Amino acid sequence: MRLGFLASHGGSNMQAIIDACRRGRLDAEPCVVISNNSRSGALRRADAADIPSYHLSERTHPDGDALDRAILDALERHGVSLVVLGGYMRKLGPATISRFRSRIVNVHPALLPKFGGRGFYGKAVHEAVLASGDRVTGATIHLVDEQIDHGPIIAQREVQVLDGDRADTLAERVSAVEHRLYVATLRRIVSGDIDLDALWQARRRRRRRIVSGYIDLDARRQARRRRIVSGYIDLDALGRSQ
Repeated sequence: MRLGFLASHGGSNMQAIIDACRRGRLDAEPCVVISNNSRSGALRRADAADIPSYHLSERTHPDGDALDRAILDALERHGVSLVVLGGYMRKLGPATISRFRSRIVNVHPALLPKFGGRGFYGKAVHEAVLASGDRVTGATIHLVDEQIDHGPIIAQREVQVLDGDRADTLAERVSAVEHRLYVATLRRIVSGDIDLDALWQARRRRRRRIVSGYIDLDARRQARRRRIVSGYIDLDALGRSQ
């Protein structure tokens, strides 16, 4: 499997994957690195690993469609079969997403769908987790679609929030888990243990059932309310279990 990376900053997740490939722990070939930041650590890591790299951004391509095509062209030119995002701070364009549908994966430093979406990246994610009072956070690997942090979830791993944690201490532990989870998940994708097409199609089937009314969300909510009123759902018990 030929991997194409997109990263905006340090590229530590990318480095963990490159190391796994070079050490024989992941049967894949890192073949290109793209960054929207000309000074990113990801580009320096690519140079050190002798991997072709490109700075493609609004500075090199002010027109959004042209940038989208340039990214797609670079990925196709290097024969990429799976696009791997690692801290890429830009939304991919429609041409790239369409061409690599169900073949773009991303890592997020929380347990999606919580603490995801616009504005939730980097330190802001961990600050939000701490502010919420949650005792568990983690890392998520998911497929990428047209929305931010929205595609089907492939894998997750929990990280405990410790007493006295700050955003930086929590980020350090989550990052270490991200590295291991990303490599392990890619290994399962390469081996065929994880079927990305099946994940994507399962989500599409669920969407169609919702649109057709086969999944009646209003009816589900009403049924849940009736169970709460009848005492079938014991909210006190639920609170004690959390």
